[in-house]
Amino acid sequence: MLRWLRGFVLPTVACQEDEDSFGYKILFQNLDRDGDGLVDIVELQEGLRNWSSSFGVNSGAVSDRGARPGAWGAVPRSRSKNRLEIFKAGNTNDDSGLDFGEFMQYLKDHEKKMRLAFNSLDKNNDGIIEASEIVQSLQILGLTISEQQAELILQSIDTDGTMTIDWNEWRDYFLLNPATDIEEIIRFWKRSTGIDIGDSLTIPDEFTEDEKKSGQWWRQLLAGGIAGAVSRTSTAPLDRLKVMMQVHGSKSGKMNIYGGFRQMVKEGGIRSLWRGNGTNVIKIAPETAIKFWVYEQYKKLLTEEGQKVGTFKRFVSGSLAGATAQTIIYPMEVVKTRLAIGKTRQYSGIFDCAKKILKHEGMGAFYKGYVPNLLGIIPYAGIDLAVYELLKAHWLDNYAKDSVNPGVMVLLGCGALSSTCGQLASYPLALVRTRMQAQAMIEGNKPMNMVGLFQQIISKEGIPGLYRGITPNFMKVLPAVGISYVAYEKMKQTLGVTQK
Repeated sequence: MLRWLRGFVLPTVACQEDEDSFGYKILFQNLDRDGDGLVDIVELQEGLRNWSSSFGVNSGAVSDRGARPGAWGAVPRSRSKNRLEIFKAGNTNDDSGLDFGEFMQYLKDHEKKMRLAFNSLDKNNDGIIEASEIVQSLQILGLTISEQQAELILQSIDTDGTMTIDWNEWRDYFLLNPATDIEEIIRFWKRSTGIDIGDSLTIPDEFTEDEKKSGQWWRQLLAGGIAGAVSRTSTAPLDRLKVMMQVHGSKSGKMNIYGGFRQMVKEGGIRSLWRGNGTNVIKIAPETAIKFWVYEQYKKLLTEEGQKVGTFKRFVSGSLAGATAQTIIYPMEVVKTRLAIGKTRQYSGIFDCAKKILKHEGMGAFYKGYVPNLLGIIPYAGIDLAVYELLKAHWLDNYAKDSVNPGVMVLLGCGALSSTCGQLASYPLALVRTRMQAQAMIEGNKPMNMVGLFQQIISKEGIPGLYRGITPNFMKVLPAVGISYVAYEKMKQTLGVTQK
């Protein structure tokens, strides 16, 4: 029936009001399976399933963090959320179902929004959308894709083989999809930042006004925070080993992965492998909240009213947000390092460590290593973002066949590799930062500034000395990404961020 509707009824919907009502009436009757004059949630769900199978619309896509491979119209929504939003928008009298009047009004309003979206893509106003217009439109929105990727978008919607999209094809594709504008339709394309591997994330999350009003934003951030805590706790032994090798590696010169673990267990037992992890987990919440809030403020400052936020401005805003968050929570970084390299019973906990630092070294000790830490954000963020986009674009150009959505495994792989490249570039600064944080705890060490430490490391240990501890750091990337992703998806389901 729905295939017939597409071929006969829907092309006439835009002609005149009588035909509008006729087309909507047949579609309504097809959805109203029990013939009671109302379309309820179950019937709407079944209709969405039939619509997606008939027209190739993937209305079952999940969020942009874990989107399944699908067509361009697979906006970041689950099928459950699709039907709920359509039902909520159309059900003006809050009863158990949509009557024909409500259903027809919803479709009319929705078609108007889809017409505006179509017109915004149809740059030369010739009534069809071509690949070059998609490339141009996405560039305006700060997203760069190739002509080949744009053709994949066309193929997912084009039904007559012309490699263009006319209004009928566009309307049919999105008729039962509650996307309201172009930005929402392509939102899944942006980089996911929910995967936490224990290092600073480049670009904080962005949320629509609806997500902010509904509370989805804080649920999503909470899900990411809990996933980050699980991931960091799972890989904490490798993180502590990295810090130990950064600080003590130069003294022994022989500390390797096996020897480092054996030394930590011998000194403090198995539990000592997680020393300092409490601080690492606690700082997730304030850092995420600060970064999210100031990111929005920086975007407003760097963009004139009504303008779209491009990739470069997102990068600048994200870097500034990361620097601001790091400035505020940096004392916790120092405490984490001191706890990680401290001996058993040297500190009774986080507050005891902070109190002793303040008492014996003063307030300035909480910002030791701050300068190299701040400088490290720029190469890490820039290279991480650039490599991520390069890898994703390469996959889409060379391996994508019928989809412009890379899929979760490709995105995770791109994220892991781009993060590794970012760490390679910024690791020497991270090592110097850690040594500056720990200087007061190393006997016989006189305090040195960043430049002095760099010179000392290179003269005594050579260039490899700037990369001590990087092996356990790389070892934790893949398990951290995997654990964080699984935990994140589970938490999103638990908190109602997505519904299966």
